[in-house]
Amino acid sequence: MNNLKELTYEHHKNAERQDFVKELMGGISNERYCDFLHNQHPQYNVLENFARLHGLTDVIIAPKIHNDITELEAGLEDYIPTMYPVVEQYLDHLLNIKDDPNKLMAHIYVRHMGDLSGGQMIAKRTPGSGTMYQFDEDVGVIKDRVREKLDDSMAEEAKICFDFATQLFQEMSA
Repeated sequence: MNNLKELTYEHHKNAERQDFVKELMGGISNERYCDFLHNQHPQYNVLENFARLHGLTDVIIAPKIHNDITELEAGLEDYIPTMYPVVEQYLDHLLNIKDDPNKLMAHIYVRHMGDLSGGQMIAKRTPGSGTMYQFDEDVGVIKDRVREKLDDSMAEEAKICFDFATQLFQEMSA
């Protein structure tokens, strides 16, 4: 990985500074969190399916997100999820990079390393079981396996992924 964390630091911090992240970390309602998960699920599902074709992913989260959605929806009457435009834009981007393992790995880095790190704090503050943030093996071991597949050339694509995440947070706050 070398300097990937440092090379993407400003984009990462920008994502973390969004109002929606404060809501997420401060205790979020079932409906708002369910909306968040509904928007995350297609992104993870497509990313993980493309990454699997290249043997890139050590963590599969999409089915866990689906389980969390199912659990939360059971307690919501007349709930209709809000889908945000950035999700379709992100899926289009993934389709355009599906044959480039390095670019896909940059997205695995941003999304999965975030879940392996900050996701542990988020899980304590969100409704439901939070199975999205529960892993079958030691988080440190998974992180090490992900890091072994990273290099600094992935920085620009990782920044793009952070920008998509930031845009979702902004759309959810609007």
